[in-house]
Amino acid sequence: MPKEALKVAIAGLGTVGGGTVKVLQNHADEIAARCGRPVVITAVAALSKEGLGFDISGYAWYDDAVAMAKDADADVFVELIGGSEGVARAAVEAALNAGRHVVTANKALI
Repeated sequence: MPKEALKVAIAGLGTVGGGTVKVLQNHADEIAARCGRPVVITAVAALSKEGLGFDISGYAWYDDAVAMAKDADADVFVELIGGSEGVARAAVEAALNAGRHVVTANKALI
């Protein structure tokens, strides 16, 4: 029986967030083999969909990272917004309060 997919929500679609989306899209089979189950993006959040250069049409869209952290169908919330206060902090707190695992590349926030 296949293992249930790990569902990921990504906040921030700039250089790092966009790169993360592309890696998960382009290497899904290899990642699933290494992890023992599929890792799928279920939701993304950014201020705008314009000019991304990659396809996000298959994911739930949020223009509010805090709302996504609370409401998205995800096991893991990936914060790639940046900054130690404001939206990044509020979104991470919301994700933790919702019982989600949090991943961040944001040293300032930690």
